[in-house]
Amino acid sequence: MTFGFAPSPATSISAFPTPPGSAASVNRLARMLEPAEWASAGIPLLRSPREVVSGLHSRHRPTPTTAVIAVLDHEERLTASASFARRDTVAADGWEFRNALLAHLRRVIPHDLRRRTPVRTAVLLYCRDGDERWTEEDGAWMWGLRDACTLHGLRCGAYITLTGGGWQVLGEGRGGRRPSSLSEPAPLADLVTEQPPVLTRTGGGSAQALHRSAAR
Repeated sequence: MTFGFAPSPATSISAFPTPPGSAASVNRLARMLEPAEWASAGIPLLRSPREVVSGLHSRHRPTPTTAVIAVLDHEERLTASASFARRDTVAADGWEFRNALLAHLRRVIPHDLRRRTPVRTAVLLYCRDGDERWTEEDGAWMWGLRDACTLHGLRCGAYITLTGGGWQVLGEGRGGRRPSSLSEPAPLADLVTEQPPVLTRTGGGSAQALHRSAAR
């Protein structure tokens, strides 16, 4: 059984622009990870990245500036996921992204902080404009994902970008042309055959309730 939720206004990740060289600007730049740092962090590889990307693309139908946070079990099956939109006017800040990711994780799945070692893995799919090359915005999302996983007792998993040219697992060099931000999602029924129940949520601000609209 899959639960669907009606979209609500885009998540507000509030931050005020800061002048270059200011303390806030320096701190913001410190809250991002470069590809080399990410690659050396021991992020577990996805066994079937295309299946993961295709499943999230079909469930959430992301458009540019949409983030999809998903939790996978030890067999790489989707346990829960949520999506929300980022405002284009907001500066890339890992602290803000961390808070947004953590808020949505708390809504869809209990934390695993009591476990000695994480048993579930969180991955992040971010749909944006541009090409597959790393950007400072990607670095901020990476930092935010890693920190949110630590605070929720999860293993930090892959960071994936979805652009007009296709999808790319940053730090791994794996990617493909489909799905892309321009392609039509595959029918969800074709992707969830024999899969366990999954709780998904789409849309929603960090301070706004999400309303259940249907159960399939």
